[in-house]
Amino acid sequence: MFRGKSQSRAPADDLLDQVIQIKRVTKVVKGGKNFKLSATVVVGDGAGRVGVGHGKATEVAIAVTKGREQARKSMVKVSVGRTIPQQTGARFSASQVMLKPASAGTGLIATLPVRAVLEVCGVKDALTKSLGAHTPYNLATATIKALKKMRSLEEVARLRNKPISYFMEQSDASEE
Repeated sequence: MFRGKSQSRAPADDLLDQVIQIKRVTKVVKGGKNFKLSATVVVGDGAGRVGVGHGKATEVAIAVTKGREQARKSMVKVSVGRTIPQQTGARFSASQVMLKPASAGTGLIATLPVRAVLEVCGVKDALTKSLGAHTPYNLATATIKALKKMRSLEEVARLRNKPISYFMEQSDASEE
């Protein structure tokens, strides 16, 4: 199983992609075994859009290309900046991820699939914890679910029909 840090930019579009897993899969048939390669790829634009895809083929390059295309089709917009706005978490299948904001300069403290999602999304500083199964596809999908749950201060103010200053006054009063 290959787990490397290969990050590249696709020439046609301006997206970052990272391969988080390449593994050989086998199908046993009457005449013997059929071998294929499976690739899990994370794609993002570095400004809040991210997606995860899974491709299967007889060659590595074709599997990665199929995974990249599926990831592009499944891209979602998330609300992030240098770090994440608030603590959040999500579960997908048997994998659970917890994300916490971090101060500037901390970096990404995360396992490979979670780190790949946060990097291509544009997050620079975050603390994470992975619980349960450590299947790369499940961890990447759980991370995207956790990121989708977050709202920026501007979004919360718009949804509640309040000015942003209303929330600033609330946080100042709670600190006293």
